[in-house]
Amino acid sequence: VLGGERIPADGLLRDGQTEVDVSMLTGEPLPIPRQAGDPLHGGSINGTVRIIMEVTAVGTETLLARIVRLVEQAQGDKAPLQSMADRVAAVFVPAVFGIALITLVAGLVLGRDFESAIIAAVAVLVIACPCALGLATPAAIMAGTGAAARQGILIRDARALELAHRVRVVAFDKTGTLTVGRPVLTHLAVAPGQSEDQMIAALSMVQAGSTHPLAHAALAAWEARGRPDWQAPGRPSLEAGAAHSIEALPGRGMLASWAGAVRLQVGSARLAEELGVAKHFAQQASEWQAQGQTVSWLIRSLGTDDAVAPDLEPQAVNTAPRLQHQALALFAFGDAPKPGAREAVARLQAMGLRTVMLTGDNEGAARAMATHFGMDEVIAGVLPADKAACITRLREQAQADLAHAAVAMVGDGINDAPALAAADVGIAMGTGTDIAMQTADITLMRGEVGLVADAIGISRRTVRKIHQNLFWAFGYNVVGIPLAAAGMLSPMIAGAAMAMSSVSVLANALLLSRWRAPRSSKGV
Repeated sequence: VLGGERIPADGLLRDGQTEVDVSMLTGEPLPIPRQAGDPLHGGSINGTVRIIMEVTAVGTETLLARIVRLVEQAQGDKAPLQSMADRVAAVFVPAVFGIALITLVAGLVLGRDFESAIIAAVAVLVIACPCALGLATPAAIMAGTGAAARQGILIRDARALELAHRVRVVAFDKTGTLTVGRPVLTHLAVAPGQSEDQMIAALSMVQAGSTHPLAHAALAAWEARGRPDWQAPGRPSLEAGAAHSIEALPGRGMLASWAGAVRLQVGSARLAEELGVAKHFAQQASEWQAQGQTVSWLIRSLGTDDAVAPDLEPQAVNTAPRLQHQALALFAFGDAPKPGAREAVARLQAMGLRTVMLTGDNEGAARAMATHFGMDEVIAGVLPADKAACITRLREQAQADLAHAAVAMVGDGINDAPALAAADVGIAMGTGTDIAMQTADITLMRGEVGLVADAIGISRRTVRKIHQNLFWAFGYNVVGIPLAAAGMLSPMIAGAAMAMSSVSVLANALLLSRWRAPRSSKGV
């Protein structure tokens, strides 16, 4: 598998060291180091190094295929929600025919002529015509879905709109849902005598040309600082294009070297330990890692002979005894929260909902981010296949407190698809993957977290309108049927009353079209 190619099937790495972008499967943004013997999964992307792998699973046996099967199974387990109007109409219509028949027979028994008796029976049938009853639910759902669509909330079917009002627990994926989904430079510590601008410039030079997400974050930080130059003490300014060589150190970092100048390396704690500089910034590194940040050391290597031997491997150059290594700076990278996500979580909690973070990320990163958002619960280190089981467990816990309580899952990646399908209401970010949007019941076209509360809010309003419509429909019948049975209403008046009931139901439903998302959620 060449550098940058997609891994075609599941297997084991047999030769080479690389970093693999598994975000398609896990949703996490940083590539994962892989060495000989480590597993590889089809659909993930190889780094910059050519590797040889042994294929152990193809087709339906791959991890990606198993995720698809989990999605199909979860979708098949969902029973369609039967509307309240359908259940009532199954009893109401036969009852009305019975009342009409009783009216006819009673009129004849009480001495009415046949014409008067038949007119009273027909009036009962006319005023009890279930037009308003049949319109109550679909009219409200049509208006509700239309109002939601105008606010960027696409609801796939009426079932999702009806179920969302019962949601009591909202589970969120972290990366790409609550966070931006790409790392940014969050913290920086420099050695005495060094400036932050110079260290960021040096970092960007070493990372020049790299496709690693941390390299993009370094270059973005350099751009944000106004592209400062790095001036080596006693030496001319160095630019990215002046480097003698820039090489990737799989699983460690990057090496940049200049003939007759200095060598700079950027890498992980593993590289810092190999070069004997991990003790520098050790306390700061531990604190940032506990917060879920990814740390990188900037290391300068000096020696009596600055020329790089072309026949030596990068690791041999880095660890040669003739070189002296100095830690210049420590950088921390993290996935930035989406603007307004914290306020969106607070809105959900104000609505009486319990919020849960469900992520495959490590415990430290997940807890740090959950604390920032004010989540009620965090479940970290969850594999894609296990997310559906977590949703089932959350539903059981919610229903132990409140019967018929529902669980919503909010995600954006392939790894979220099983959980989106298993949830009562799956909500996908419109900025996510196609499979997530196809699996979900609701899609948020702007990918804004604040729209989750709006989706649940429009569902509650729609269900309230359905109840109001059913009340009006039955109200006309409760008053009109006895009057018609008593012969006090002619079929003409009964028809007008029946039409008025339909008009009132439609007018009430159309009030939903005036719904707008709260101002506080705009731009969230």
